[in-house]
Amino acid sequence: MTTSFYPPQRTLMGPGPSDVNPRVSQAMARPTIGHLDPMFVAMMDEMKELLQQAFQTGNQLTIPVSAPGSAGMETCFVNLVEPGDTVIVCQNGVFGGRMKENVERCGGTAVMVQDEWGRAVDANKLEDALQAHPEAKVVAFVQAETSTGASSDVKTLVELAHRYDCLTIVDAVTSLGGTELRVDAWGVDAIYSGTQKCLSCVPGLSPVSFNDRAIAAIKGRKSPVQSWFLDLNLVMGYWGQGAKRAYHHTAPVNTLYALHESLVILHNEGLENSWARHRLHHNALKAGLEAMGLTFVVPEAERLPQLNAVTIPDGVDDAAVRGALLNDYNLEIGAGLGPMAGKVWRIGLMGYAARKDNVLKCLAALDEVLGRINAPVNNGVAVSAALAAYK
Repeated sequence: MTTSFYPPQRTLMGPGPSDVNPRVSQAMARPTIGHLDPMFVAMMDEMKELLQQAFQTGNQLTIPVSAPGSAGMETCFVNLVEPGDTVIVCQNGVFGGRMKENVERCGGTAVMVQDEWGRAVDANKLEDALQAHPEAKVVAFVQAETSTGASSDVKTLVELAHRYDCLTIVDAVTSLGGTELRVDAWGVDAIYSGTQKCLSCVPGLSPVSFNDRAIAAIKGRKSPVQSWFLDLNLVMGYWGQGAKRAYHHTAPVNTLYALHESLVILHNEGLENSWARHRLHHNALKAGLEAMGLTFVVPEAERLPQLNAVTIPDGVDDAAVRGALLNDYNLEIGAGLGPMAGKVWRIGLMGYAARKDNVLKCLAALDEVLGRINAPVNNGVAVSAALAAYK
């Protein structure tokens, strides 16, 4: 007989999804109403304001796309890139490569600016590319590279792109709510994120924001947007202001309840307080990991607090350790991607998961599992080092 699915209670400290705040889970269970119901439309308007606060923007075109972060990425590219356009893509990890894929599927030419995985995007290399390609229309880069834990300087890179009359597309999937991000102050033209990271929401939605410069480019296109579903000219008819909405698609009503609740939680905590909380728990985790003798991939000045890429000690089986953490402790940490596969663990401290009890559980569990296999680490010191950091 087929029965209902009941997942185990895990502690999610990988690269995402992160632990969902219980208030968000409860919000999803509220009664479903129509996606054109006046009460739902009022909630949509409030959600837009909360998203604007999270992004630190006044952009009217700030909405959640009804699909995961990858669809937010595609929304930016299909609306802003036309066949024949040159786009400079800065790659310092997996997700810059996905940007390249988007450019090429839009019929554009991607000029790649390559940086070492685990390092921030180099502004000097970007300027060299801008000088070599005066025809470039867009510069795209990742603020918080989830595959490595590296953070790039959005303000500097955007200023540089604008100096050469390029629009900017920024990936903020892992940064929104967890680390400093100021869309208007930094002049970002188009940006996308995800709900399953530092917002402590369920996966399945992608907040995006476009400024007036980007909207003018969309309206001035010579060719139709290649995706009907992601065409912002159509979507805005549904996400526009006021009670009168044009039907575009059936919005994921209960998932939007969840996002609304997560944004209320963020608003009540305070955005800068959230950034500080992620930094606090990162510092404690860092103290514990370093006391064990583990090292970080990313230099401290370029390191994300919410995504920690840690080098696996020599001779240690990556999958065996992660399997033991999952099976014995119900604790999930992430594997490396691409050239980092088998070489690093990615430990997330995102949103609701960025808590003292999670930091201590992760350190204690990792200490026990590594001790069990006689890994070359310092045992029995990680938790006390983290507690000292909290003091």
